Formats: sequence, C-alpha cells, structure tokens
Amino acid sequence: MTNYFIFATVETRKNILVAPLNWGLGHATRCIPIIRQLLAEGFQPIIASDGAALALLQREFPDLQHLELPSYHIAYAKNPKNFKWKLLKNSPKTIAAIFEEKKLVRQWIAEYQLAGIISDNRLGVYSKKIPSVIITHQLTVLSGKTTWISSRLHRFFIQKFQECWVPDWEGAINLSGKLGHPEKLPITTRYIGVLSRLVKKEVPETIDYLILLSGPEPQRSLLEEKLRHEMQHVEGEIVLIRGVVESSIKKTIEPPFTIYNYLTSEGLTEILNSAKIVICRSGYTTIMDLAKLGKKAFFIPTPGQFEQEYLAKRLHRDGKIPQCSQKDFRHEKLDTIPFYKGLPKAGNEELPKDLFSLF
Repeated sequence: MTNYFIFATVETRKNILVAPLNWGLGHATRCIPIIRQLLAEGFQPIIASDGAALALLQREFPDLQHLELPSYHIAYAKNPKNFKWKLLKNSPKTIAAIFEEKKLVRQWIAEYQLAGIISDNRLGVYSKKIPSVIITHQLTVLSGKTTWISSRLHRFFIQKFQECWVPDWEGAINLSGKLGHPEKLPITTRYIGVLSRLVKKEVPETIDYLILLSGPEPQRSLLEEKLRHEMQHVEGEIVLIRGVVESSIKKTIEPPFTIYNYLTSEGLTEILNSAKIVICRSGYTTIMDLAKLGKKAFFIPTPGQFEQEYLAKRLHRDGKIPQCSQKDFRHEKLDTIPFYKGLPKAGNEELPKDLFSLF
C-alpha cells in the first residue's frame, strides 16, 4: 500500500473537493496522482463522482470521504453514426445533472468547510466563493460540423472556474494536439504535464498482448466480443482487462486469455509494465499512461467518438502508433506495430511544485 507523508495536522488540513466525470474510467484514474499529491502536501481530499468512477476511487482511497454526484447519463450509440445524436438526446438529463451539481456544491461548501474545488470535466462543480479549478484537455471539443458550437459551449463553462489545468506538455511536442492547444486560451491556463497513476518499472515483459478495455456501453462490450474472436488466432500470452468495476477483483482463465474484470492502480502498474504490446482505445488518459510507461500499442478508437478518432489518426499519421476502426480490425494488423516509433516519452515527471497555490 502506498504511504503518504502528511505535513499538517488533521485540524489544519484544508478540505479540497476532487470531482472527476464518470465517462469511462479515464477522468477518475488521472485524478489519482492529483489526490496523492494533495495528501502529500497536507490537504484533505474529498472525492465526489458517480457510478464506476466513484467505485474505483473508493477502492483506491478507502480512508477518504466519498460523496455521490448525479449522473450525466453518458451512453454511446450502437451505430457510430448516431453517436452525436445519442449525446444530444441525453443532453436534458446532463443539463439537469449540472444544475443539481451546483446545488450540492453550495451545500457541501458549508457542510464540509471546503477550501477549494478540483473538477475534472464536471461542469457544475465550481463556486465563486472558493477557488475552483477545472482539469480538461478539451479546449477544443471535436463534434464534426458542430465543433465550433461544442467548443464555445465548453469554454462557456470553463470560464466559470478560476484556473484551467491541461494535462499535457505546453510546447510543440505534446499528446493532445489541437484539442489542448488552441490559438486562444480560456482564463488562466496551466499545462501541468502528463497525468498518470502508473509508475514505470524495469521488469521482464512476459505478456505478449495486453487488451485494455474501458468506456461506456454498448461499445465496450462490442469491442470485447470482437477481440475475443480475433485474438483466438494469435500466439502468445494474452491478458484481457475488461474495465468492469465490480465489488471485487476477479481473475479467470479462458484460453488463450487470462481475464480480469478490473484492476487497481497497483495491479495495473504491474501488468502494464509486463506487457510488450497494448491493444486499447485511444482515450486520452490511456495515451498518457502509455507515454509514461513507454509502451508500444495498437489503437481501436470508439466508433463515432470524434476525439478518440482524431487522436488515433494523428498518432498514426505521425508514425507513432498504428490504428484502425473497430469494424476493420483483424489480428493481422498487429504485425504493423514494429514499424511505428511509439509515443514521446513522459518519464517520471512530477506535478508543478506550486500547483495548489490557489488554495
């Protein structure tokens, strides 16, 4: 278990609300290094989310206070052409959740004597009364022909916060491309480097292929079904992590697969470091994890998810990571991986020393 060095007494520690969006597990997992650093610097994090994201953080930090926020009701369409319209259909529920978040935050500021807020893409979790920060790499929100609308709408909410933290490098060498590097920045924007809960270790690479799944249904299950079929024809040690957070970690053997429903940070660190090749979505948090560990990969972006498709195509075009669509994936495409140079290396970089000075 990780040990945290706390430099303040319980009585003097400031309570900071950390609230990641429950959209896959990426927003929650990239908040883990933020929570660890808050603890190390003597703050008292209070975690707020919903669904699988909240369940994962409860298992990572069982001794912390956990609060439940309303769901944004994010779901993917089975037909990728309907992805955007599915989100629009659910938008009244999302807007209602944002208003409910604002009411809960007002209540929690008084109830828990909050000194600050760190929101990862939860648009209603902010306050004018205390310092509020939003973590996002989506300063440009891709949505096809409506990108300008979705980007302006997202910036409207970003402006409600005092600072915006972008988990990426600031310069020309970066991971998010035009998503996190628009011509004009909103409010006070800080590039805080790669956020990953994982630690690079020099261990033997005994796993030939690691399949790492996550994200909303039904697309998570559809990709799992596809890969279970295709990878039957591939030789080597294959580990499948389904990305389904349940009450306990379960391991099963279904040749040629060793299957886990999910893993905590410690377990995932061990398995990812032991993998030669990772097959996964091109979600941004996954890309940061792979950069941190220096891993070769093959990307299969979520069908119709503009951001993942953009990131996968950009890294493919730049000769870093091969990719293909979910419907076109065949196991033979994995043979192209050696011809790609991999992601820019993140190393074991630390968060900025003054990151929490706002609080």
